[in-house]
Amino acid sequence: MSKAEAALIQRAKEGDPAAFAEIYERHQPAIYRYIFYRVGDAATAEDLTSEVFVRLVDSIEDFTYQGRPLLAWLYTIARNLVTDHHRSTGRATMVPLDEQLVADVTDLEDAVGHTLAQQRLAAAVDQLTEDQRQVILLKFFEGLDNETVARLLGKSCGAVKALQHRALAALRRILE
Repeated sequence: MSKAEAALIQRAKEGDPAAFAEIYERHQPAIYRYIFYRVGDAATAEDLTSEVFVRLVDSIEDFTYQGRPLLAWLYTIARNLVTDHHRSTGRATMVPLDEQLVADVTDLEDAVGHTLAQQRLAAAVDQLTEDQRQVILLKFFEGLDNETVARLLGKSCGAVKALQHRALAALRRILE
């Protein structure tokens, strides 16, 4: 954790509203995208994202630096909320992986083809293990490098590479 992040967390622990606002501004977009890809509904993703940050405020005193950045803790909270959401609704949904695909296509046949491909890919990603799914989301949808993903997930770079390799091989098998 950088000195700046450590100072920010300390300010939040002391109850500084500006620190919480900075944490929110810094991490909300990534947490929202992560949740949205997992639940497939903007309103639900907004609600769950808000809940992540409510829980952050409620339990910032319990946060202890263990070699992983604050964002890793936020992803853990988000993952747990998504899991609870899927349990309560009785279904897991993965989502439009790239909303822009259909919006940019003018030919109806192409649009249908893109939509079907998105649905197949979302269903395939949903069949991966939780660790594989997290690596795929963080690497390919968040654009993070292996080292950052490893830090966020508390794994080695080698483990992230292995998870990515297994996930891509599984996706290939599922989609064939």
